[in-house]
Amino acid sequence: MIPQEKLDTISQRFAYLEARLSEALSPADLASYSREYAELKPVAEQISAYRALLDDTAAARALLDDPEMAGLAREELAELEAQRPALEQAMRVALLPRDIADTRPAILEIRPGTGGEEAALFAADLLRMYQRFAEAQGWTFEILDETATELGGVRDVVAAVRGPGVFARLKYESGVHRVQRVPETESGGRIHTSAATVAVLPEAAETEVDIPASDIRIDTMRASGAGGQHVNTTDSAVRITHLPTGIVVTSSEKSQHQNRARALEVLRARLYDRQRQQAADSRAAERRSQVGSGDRSERIRTYNFPQGRMTDHRINLTLYRLEQILAGDLAEVVDALVSADQAARLAHLEP
Repeated sequence: MIPQEKLDTISQRFAYLEARLSEALSPADLASYSREYAELKPVAEQISAYRALLDDTAAARALLDDPEMAGLAREELAELEAQRPALEQAMRVALLPRDIADTRPAILEIRPGTGGEEAALFAADLLRMYQRFAEAQGWTFEILDETATELGGVRDVVAAVRGPGVFARLKYESGVHRVQRVPETESGGRIHTSAATVAVLPEAAETEVDIPASDIRIDTMRASGAGGQHVNTTDSAVRITHLPTGIVVTSSEKSQHQNRARALEVLRARLYDRQRQQAADSRAAERRSQVGSGDRSERIRTYNFPQGRMTDHRINLTLYRLEQILAGDLAEVVDALVSADQAARLAHLEP
């Protein structure tokens, strides 16, 4: 049973925010109240729908003693009771503790693992898949740094993905992605297995991650590209080393000023993610019960080309439409992962 006191508290806070937003506010207060209002709105709407059902149920029950209305009242009660389980489930999901990073943009990193050039080609396939998925969601996708191979693969790529709810949906992609197929470089027709690692990090604000100047070393170098492409003749590429952790970030576009800003953006995201991982490790039991653990050493998915299937090993989901998935049609996979994570967290919260 959902505590009515909790519902009252949320409804009252939402009404307060709604009233404040109709007043003249400072830019800082407007941003703060708007953000909280947007976060509470779906919860408040679920509470309103749930309470409307309770009111309708009480009104129908009151009519059971009326001989003329009893028949209609029983029909209405049956319909309302049929709706109630789904509405209560939606309410429980809405009331789940939210990851503070869910509303944030994300930094996406893809690196080939075992498999040589074939792994680099697969990393490029994953990059295109996420680009097309982002386009389908109405998000923006900006490549911050990319090192390509001569055959069109990717040795390393970092991108910023921005839009509503980006991290909430992309965070489940972190981990090892494995591919099974006959490589273009294989003349004997043998199936090879290779892998790429994906990391999805929530973007962090400057105020959240303090990076003292004494903690970083900034080096400039000449940018270079595969096969002589995009080669820059000036020392515009930037490499930032975070001395306390040893984290190294590079950016190699044409503008040194832009490269510095982009590298610092990625460094903040990595340090923020590091803080989140440390906090999650202190809640190890809870973390293991959830789908989106963020463990990037875990093999999460296999893309099998001979069978045309994709299998997500965390939720035992297998789909035989690999071509569409790699073309960016990831919504069914992401929705299934979100639902599985919600179910796991609900089970963890229930006594």
